[in-house]
Amino acid sequence: MMPASNIIPLFVALPLAGAFLLPLIGKKVKWAPDLTGGVFTLALMALSLVSVWVVNQNGTLVYSVGAWKPPIGIAMVLDGLTSFMLVTVNLVAFIIAVFSINYMEKYTSKWKFYSLFLLMLAGMNGVIITGDMFNLFVFLEIASVASYALVAFGTEKHELEAAFKYAIMSTVASLFVLLGIVFLYSYTSTLNMADMAQVLAAKGGGDITVMVTVLFVMGFGLKAALVPFHAWLPDAHPSAPAPISAMLSGVLIKSLGIYALCRILYNVIGMSAEISSILLVLGTLSMVIGVFLAIGQWDFKRLLAYHSISQIGYVVLGIGLATPLGILGGLFHLFNHSVFKSLLFLNSGAVEYSTGTRDLKEMGGLAEKMPVTGATSLIASMSIAGVPPFNGFWSKLIIIIAAVQAGRYGYALWAVIASVLTLASFMKVMKYAFFDRLKKKWDQVKEVPVFMKLAMSALALICVLGGLLLVGAVKTDFLSQAADALLEGTKYAAIVFKGIG
Repeated sequence: MMPASNIIPLFVALPLAGAFLLPLIGKKVKWAPDLTGGVFTLALMALSLVSVWVVNQNGTLVYSVGAWKPPIGIAMVLDGLTSFMLVTVNLVAFIIAVFSINYMEKYTSKWKFYSLFLLMLAGMNGVIITGDMFNLFVFLEIASVASYALVAFGTEKHELEAAFKYAIMSTVASLFVLLGIVFLYSYTSTLNMADMAQVLAAKGGGDITVMVTVLFVMGFGLKAALVPFHAWLPDAHPSAPAPISAMLSGVLIKSLGIYALCRILYNVIGMSAEISSILLVLGTLSMVIGVFLAIGQWDFKRLLAYHSISQIGYVVLGIGLATPLGILGGLFHLFNHSVFKSLLFLNSGAVEYSTGTRDLKEMGGLAEKMPVTGATSLIASMSIAGVPPFNGFWSKLIIIIAAVQAGRYGYALWAVIASVLTLASFMKVMKYAFFDRLKKKWDQVKEVPVFMKLAMSALALICVLGGLLLVGAVKTDFLSQAADALLEGTKYAAIVFKGIG
């Protein structure tokens, strides 16, 4: 019987296979890119759901690449946090691939888009499953390089400028990460995360852990666009095609930034009161500054980009509390944000697809002509603003309760203030874009094609049902196993070595 751990490398092998297959057949067969993109992302979504069950049945699994056992060989690890992130990334990726079937018709070379899309997905999945520090950096770069090209995909002047700025800032982030890995390797003489955690626990970190923690917070903070490392995001995300904006804000900044930072700080270096305080401050700054910058925006996608900075602040605040409830709330909000922010970027893409503008002042009354886009935008807006019973309300509530329980009343107050300001910002969006009087120039506007409507409706359904289902069973394997993986801290090392088959 095939070992259960054999599922792990498929998360990288499948999208890589699709990315390299598309250039061979995409030029000759017109329908091949859509079919290939849809089939491969559907397979990855199904595998990610299976991975939750596999972890529930078997506990932490380790795949040894080339049959070389860790710490000598390269390891791929599947635990509760890994399966949680895999579901988040691949669910959103599949729905965005469906949306792209119609949306990307206005661009040339669909096969290039899907090839880069699958390459980016392979990089994200690789970051999530790897148990090796250097391979984390390699997969980080694969996803980043593909995302640079996708931001510039339209090849307009502003897109190329945004992609260049994004590439420069992201390269600086990668340098910080690489330096952190180099210093850790020189101190521990290993690149395996579990082995590294054991060596650090045995020798004591001292000054070296302080230095690498600062490097990782700057490096992964840049990838996640935390304040004050956020300057690249408001240009890069609006400039990309809508499906890529949804991927960047929905899952890329979380897998390359938040996930990697959490995995290293909790499971390799070990969480401390000092690190917790840094994360709380960065999370609160991002939460508040992001929403203040968003309120004054009239470009639909740029407004959403600033809200990505703000909502990532909630995730970091929850995880930075370092309490069981705080971590649970942070991870819950990470999943919820992936869903409603992806939906909002798809909504903005649908509006731009039909009207040709992103300026909220130019719109008005579009819900009358685009009922599906209007309804799903309302659901997503209520979700991000934390209005019950939508999913964003429950995760924000858990984070605020966790902050109060931990005695962090000031942070809880800022979380409430940021949520109220978010609601005000999206009331403006809904009024000017969808619920004002219909302008005469939009009389001939039509709703978007069927696959775009299907994708938006699917994400809206998760916004409505996701909160109720997950909060009703908040101790489900999906969420609790992910939180437990972080709460184990540096015991992660012993769990991984026990899971080696």
